[in-house]
Amino acid sequence: MGDKKKKTFMFIRLVSAAGTGFFYVKRKSAKKVAEKLEFRKYDPRVNRHVLFTEQKMK
Repeated sequence: MGDKKKKTFMFIRLVSAAGTGFFYVKRKSAKKVAEKLEFRKYDPRVNRHVLFTEQKMK
């Protein structure tokens, strides 16, 4: 039997801080990045750029 590799990437959900429920899905390196990601991205429900913070996928 072949050896199974560990996952090198994991998918995370970036949730809007505006409270609209809008989110982006991003791929993150499981080995290199230890801190939680935060991005300023566009939220179409409020028509402006807001802070998106990392949450785990359900």
